[in-house]
Amino acid sequence: MDITSTAILNNGVKMPWLGLGVFQSKDGEEVITAVKTALGNGYKSIDTAAIYQNERGVGTAILESGVARQEIFLTSKVWNTDQGYTTTMAAFEESLEKLQTDYLDLYLIHWPKGERSVETWKALEEIYTKGQAKAIGISNFLVHHLKDFLPHCKVMPAVNQVEFHPELIQPNLLEFCQNKGIQLEAWSPIMKGRVNDIPILQELAAKYGKTPVQITLRWDIQKGVVTIPKSVTPERIIANANIFDFELSPEDMAKIDSLDKNGRIGGHPDYISF
Repeated sequence: MDITSTAILNNGVKMPWLGLGVFQSKDGEEVITAVKTALGNGYKSIDTAAIYQNERGVGTAILESGVARQEIFLTSKVWNTDQGYTTTMAAFEESLEKLQTDYLDLYLIHWPKGERSVETWKALEEIYTKGQAKAIGISNFLVHHLKDFLPHCKVMPAVNQVEFHPELIQPNLLEFCQNKGIQLEAWSPIMKGRVNDIPILQELAAKYGKTPVQITLRWDIQKGVVTIPKSVTPERIIANANIFDFELSPEDMAKIDSLDKNGRIGGHPDYISF
């Protein structure tokens, strides 16, 4: 494996195992520098969202990077207030305009919103059928959301992006998605840097000559989970990709699994107020 290695989605589309997340990256110079650093150092996947308010900077960075658009896997998401068929179609066009592209590689529903998400999915299916998104999916859907949602889908979601890290593994969700052919993707994989303070990860870092962050990101991939760590620091963006020259043993994978305590950093999908 290397930084260009990909997971194969349920429709045959290839999605890089590692990408750059830009949540809370400021629009303008900050996000432009982060994205250009990533693309200049071999990253092929960039994950943004309408609510991040940095799509324009991401689009500018891609244009300025010198990397061909077709070599980049670009993801965005429809925000909750835009869910619904008509509003989603408008939101998608706005995202395309800001990102300065005529298609997305992946478009996601950002949070589950019951019946509104069913209507939103109809819009995503149309976008997908038109070829304006190479793949469509959801984000923050738990098993019970999926059980309610999937019977309404003509197109099976390709990806479910959820909070996933050593303290929140959600094995039932991972198994459910694998059985349905839905690729799980991790947001907040390094727990806003808190993995650096976990003794087991520190021990494994010393053993493998890596950092706790690199150990965690490698664990993600070996769990079969696509991962998109966020950083705006060039050195960290580069270091985060240095995870393809080693492999964690089954015993060490189990040690990391043992850290699971169903602990969230972000909001619980059942109790969000936005």
